[in-house]
Amino acid sequence: MKSFLLLFLAIAACAASVLKDPVSGYKDGDRYFYFPGDGDDTLHLVDAEEPVDFEYIERYTRNPDNNGYWLYTSRNPSSAQELKFRDANSVLNSNFDFSKVTVFLAHGWNGHGGNSMNRILIDAFLQNGDVNVIVLDWSKLANRGYTTARSGTAEVGRGLGQFVNWLVQLGFSYERVHLVGFSLGGHLVGNAGRETGSQVQRITALDPAGPLWGWGRDHLAKTDGRYVEVIHTNTGLLGYNDPLGDADFYPNGGSGMPGCWTNACSHSRAYEYMASTVKHNHLHANECATLREATRNNCRGTVYPMGNSDLFKSRSGIFRVNTGRNYPY
Repeated sequence: MKSFLLLFLAIAACAASVLKDPVSGYKDGDRYFYFPGDGDDTLHLVDAEEPVDFEYIERYTRNPDNNGYWLYTSRNPSSAQELKFRDANSVLNSNFDFSKVTVFLAHGWNGHGGNSMNRILIDAFLQNGDVNVIVLDWSKLANRGYTTARSGTAEVGRGLGQFVNWLVQLGFSYERVHLVGFSLGGHLVGNAGRETGSQVQRITALDPAGPLWGWGRDHLAKTDGRYVEVIHTNTGLLGYNDPLGDADFYPNGGSGMPGCWTNACSHSRAYEYMASTVKHNHLHANECATLREATRNNCRGTVYPMGNSDLFKSRSGIFRVNTGRNYPY
């Protein structure tokens, strides 16, 4: 009996060392880690060695109708009109205005088109200006296992890029496109911009996902659009650590956000900061000479606004702004 108890305790200790504390997040090389569902902060245990369902990815991405394109405007701010890829009438008979800026929103893992991340950003952009907002719903793939969703992210992004190209063929302009993506969606919109020949005017990646993105060429890059901005709020854990864009913002150093006690909360702060700056344009960051300066709060360079809705931002570099604990931060 004693030997059995000792064996049980040994197994339990081993499991505790393998399954990370949900608070501690992800480190490179971890097999098991926790990652939050997009928009609800529910933690899910991920096995990094779970086989990727490539058959499902291929089946999903070859049919454009598996993605939803939901249009919101000032005329329909709370009830979406569904646009159909390659169905021109679905666009021409909608409230879509070819003369206006169009903001595309892309959720992340376990997300969907109606989640809190999308709702918060839809409201912010529509309250700020008279724009089109198109939500990409890729929930059928995003709600598979993390390794499968991660492996399908780039292909879904290319599909979004093809949708943008199609709108341009109908009379739209790349100069009026703003792609915004959170977590896995941050890499997704990078691939969408790449599919357009990097012609979209602006890309904003909100704490692009870190786990399992340290390899390959399908992560976000500053060459994916005319201007690429990244807001890092949980670096090295749930979010990507290194600079990826023309401008990389590390609010509060890029890791633990004020008012947050978990990595999931800090991760979600990226889209909350974005929504707040779209409305108020008030978080002005100091430029940093290095990423080390940003993490140590030693930035003394000239200021530049983080986030907001300005389609023609131009400054490049690494920036830090210190925020408050509560909205509007």
